[in-house]
Amino acid sequence: MNDLLLIGIGPGDPRQITCEAVEALRRATVFFLLDKGADKAELLALRTAILARYVPDGQYRLVQIEDPVRNAVSVDYGAAVDDWHRQRAVLYAGVLRDELGAGEVGAFLLWGDPCLYDSTLRILDLVRQQGLALTLDVIPGVSSVQALAARHQVPLNRVGEPLTVVPGRRLARQGRIDNVVVMLDGRCAFAEIDDPDLMIYWGAYLGTADEILVSGPLQAVKAQILEQRERARRRKGWIMDTYLLRRPL
Repeated sequence: MNDLLLIGIGPGDPRQITCEAVEALRRATVFFLLDKGADKAELLALRTAILARYVPDGQYRLVQIEDPVRNAVSVDYGAAVDDWHRQRAVLYAGVLRDELGAGEVGAFLLWGDPCLYDSTLRILDLVRQQGLALTLDVIPGVSSVQALAARHQVPLNRVGEPLTVVPGRRLARQGRIDNVVVMLDGRCAFAEIDDPDLMIYWGAYLGTADEILVSGPLQAVKAQILEQRERARRRKGWIMDTYLLRRPL
């Protein structure tokens, strides 16, 4: 039986690690870290900085996993993601068998919250299907959605009104937008919206030294967001951003 911790580490600020997460970090003996290539080496460095801050030296091992590349040009997005998850599951099963010994506790450090827009739980279901027995402990974390609302000082909920969370590729099919959080919007779907009444609260690299915030009427600030987003992505090689679209009451 393999003991695994899925630890939510927040959107980037080590100070946003919960006390429960710190306790879990100190329980783990082997940390599995995804290597997403040179362009995203900073993401790996942020994880190791969190370990250095909260876990005494010499009490754990690091195992890096080279992340397979998802087919980003496939016309069938769902099939491409399913294939990517299966590739990850094969890798995870291999390292868990090879690297996690008897009595050791493994851990994955997951951005934000492990249950909001993260695929690790689904991938570990595929690992189980390969015959590997797992016991899991999931530690929630501060999500980028919470950090976004806090930075802009806006409540996510409004009285008597639902909050909808969608990926960027579904925004165009959303219909009327009243109170919508958008994540994973690599194509900047907000730029195609012409509604003059919508406000946008946008943030990138939330919780890090490179954090960028823009808010205001969507039509007035969308060009500014596009410019800042592209400049930051070119400079760093990657971007993590999210935003809230809201119609004033």
